[in-house]
Amino acid sequence: MSEDGHSTRPEETGLSQWWRRVTQRLHGGPRTREDLIELLREARAAELMDADALSMFEGILQTAETQVRDVMVPRAQMVVVEQAWSLDRIVPVVVESGHSRFPVIGESKDEVVGILLAKDLLKFSSGIPGFDPATFDLRRLVRPAVFVPESKRLNVLLKDFRRGRNHMALVVDEYGGIAGLVTIEDVLEQIVGEIDDEYDEAETAPILKQDERRYLVNALTPIEAFNAYFGTNFPDEEFDTVGGLVMHRFGHMPKRGESVRIDRFNFNVQRADSRRVYLFQVTVAPG
Repeated sequence: MSEDGHSTRPEETGLSQWWRRVTQRLHGGPRTREDLIELLREARAAELMDADALSMFEGILQTAETQVRDVMVPRAQMVVVEQAWSLDRIVPVVVESGHSRFPVIGESKDEVVGILLAKDLLKFSSGIPGFDPATFDLRRLVRPAVFVPESKRLNVLLKDFRRGRNHMALVVDEYGGIAGLVTIEDVLEQIVGEIDDEYDEAETAPILKQDERRYLVNALTPIEAFNAYFGTNFPDEEFDTVGGLVMHRFGHMPKRGESVRIDRFNFNVQRADSRRVYLFQVTVAPG
């Protein structure tokens, strides 16, 4: 018998002790999401689950609050093929990008007519009887595109992906224009953490030029390397990386799509999670 009159239970395991404390405090189970997260963190503290399992549980809960706009690949970063292109024009784009799915567009990126799977091109280059490259017709290969609003919740989107057996959807803004695309990998990353998928290739290079004014810059790029590339003089005494410098200017943890201007450079967050920023699109103003 303990001093407070309660019987001690030396035979209890860590699990049973933790569960007894939980049930005494929360009769009837957790009433809010915060209660549930607290229980899970206590389970982690009691070594009943590892840190990765806790992170995945928290990620699952966050999918109900996270919107598609927070994880999508922005329109400017989309690799597309045009409906009028020939096989010879499409193949180099597919090979160079390394992607497996491509939006097929008409006159502009706002006119998406469907999705092309890279694997559907193999039969025109592998000598399969009946698939002569001369008979190539992109319209016969295009699969229906799925469109979702920017505000859609990730838990709902994941259910839709599973139900429709889709891996990609085009994201539509409030005006009906294409804002970007989202893949099933983007959703799963919110649960299991970063996955090196086909749209992450830019993150392996410190600085990747897109056109004369736009660049993709890895947030871990040393400020010294950024200065050498762009001929700038950003200070590197307080921060070592571009991400550290830009985060300081934001003053908070930015979400995908947020922008901040430093001198003649506009830094737009392209990829980020609740812990860090991974990739910026940097637009250089005319000097």
